Amino acid sequence: MSGPGRVTGDAGSTVVAAGGILLRRASDGSVEVALVHRPARHDWSFPKGKLDRGETLQDGARREVLEETGLACEIGPFAGQVAYRDRDGRPKTVDYWVMRPTGGCFSPNREVDELRWVGPDEALALLSYDHDRQLLAAVLRAHGGAGGPGPARST
Repeated sequence: MSGPGRVTGDAGSTVVAAGGILLRRASDGSVEVALVHRPARHDWSFPKGKLDRGETLQDGARREVLEETGLACEIGPFAGQVAYRDRDGRPKTVDYWVMRPTGGCFSPNREVDELRWVGPDEALALLSYDHDRQLLAAVLRAHGGAGGPGPARST
């Protein structure tokens, strides 16, 4: 698992971010994945964002998920890291954890205008980026496609 990370803000530095892959059980027992739509980028992704100064990766992941989805979450196993160049051409890493929602409610906000709970196949088709699809496939394999016990459609 990764340790604490920081965002330095220097143009040549790696941008460090964190987020969550939210899984839950639907009322029929199937697994659902939360995806967010970001209108500024016209994409579907997992909730994530840059760390605040001095914030650990896990704390940043929890905060970003709450800010973007309105959902408080229990953090689970480390899901993996993706690395790519951001829209300004800087190297960026995003560390993800599997998360289970424990409460809250989504409301559209300045970064995210829609949250969808979808099955794994629909999630893989809807995600905008290959690295997100690869990460979700690995998470589903590692966790047997399960989000573990949790609330059925509570959000």
